[in-house]
Amino acid sequence: MVSLENQLLIAMPTLGDPYFNKTVTYICEHNEDGAMGLIINLPVKLTLSDLLKQLEPEEDSKADLGTESDSSNSAESSDLSDKSDSTALADSNNNLEQLVLSGGPISQHRGFVLHSSQSGWNSSLTLSKELMITTSKDILMALGTEKAPEQFMVTLGYAGWGPGQLEQELQANSWLTAPADSEILFNTPIEQRWKKSTEKLGIDLAHLSSDIGHA
Repeated sequence: MVSLENQLLIAMPTLGDPYFNKTVTYICEHNEDGAMGLIINLPVKLTLSDLLKQLEPEEDSKADLGTESDSSNSAESSDLSDKSDSTALADSNNNLEQLVLSGGPISQHRGFVLHSSQSGWNSSLTLSKELMITTSKDILMALGTEKAPEQFMVTLGYAGWGPGQLEQELQANSWLTAPADSEILFNTPIEQRWKKSTEKLGIDLAHLSSDIGHA
């Protein structure tokens, strides 16, 4: 079998499941046992800032942020007095206004962070040279601080396929595939990611939809 790990799975207009209508899914794992991925263009009505506020009462988690070499919050506060650090903080706060995504219909109570490579988290999996996925709360609590990865998105839940299921759906022309692209993942507006992903393959969406409709 050909693994689709580190690929984008692009829903075709013929896909019958309304949940996956015009979705783009980043495939994290794909082997003989099935596949697992995160939908990257299905937002929920919740900003990352709102999500983190729901976690704030758990003060014990805050004490464990970052690596062991980071010694005190007071030192961080004093560093933020510099203009360069203030700019970085403003950028981080802007990142917290991004919408949380529905990563799929499975385990929607669980958070998944897809981010640029950065080690030091409690539970991470390396996906490529550029990307990692982390599921431990320490990274969530670090978002919006100088400890956060340079690029990231947060999803609730994931999409999963059983053994051979994704292969069957591909044979039924339910999906297109394209290599993962950090520009699409992190720098393209959510509502444009499906269109940009298909354009990357040189496909005219209007022509594609017309052909499907007259099949």
